[in-house]
Amino acid sequence: MTQTLHVRIKSGDRSDLEERLEAIDAGEDVEPSEPTLSIENLETFGRVFRSTNLELLEAIVEHEPGSIRELARLVDRNPPEVLENVNELADYGLLELEEDGRAKRPVVWYDEIDADIPLTTGSGQGRKANA
Repeated sequence: MTQTLHVRIKSGDRSDLEERLEAIDAGEDVEPSEPTLSIENLETFGRVFRSTNLELLEAIVEHEPGSIRELARLVDRNPPEVLENVNELADYGLLELEEDGRAKRPVVWYDEIDADIPLTTGSGQGRKANA
């Protein structure tokens, strides 16, 4: 079964999360929501999802490497550079680093990313084209 991570560009508005947490605290039944990652802006999105990071995510999903060093070999890059990128991806919650003895094993729980990129700003009202 395909697990999809939904990514959207949106400011840190957490009102939906706060409402869900209040409902849970009140003992209400809350439907599980789809896993979603909000990225602050398009510039950050471009940095986080640059080709080198996507290559790492793909290699992790396809090969399930047992360490950062093994992942670096898979993508033919230097381990310190790969570690820097992996830490960035972990900071955004795009992967987890599991302790495996002395090694850290990168793990990705999804196999598909769905991105929602708005082409308008603010209230969603774009500029109208001249008729």
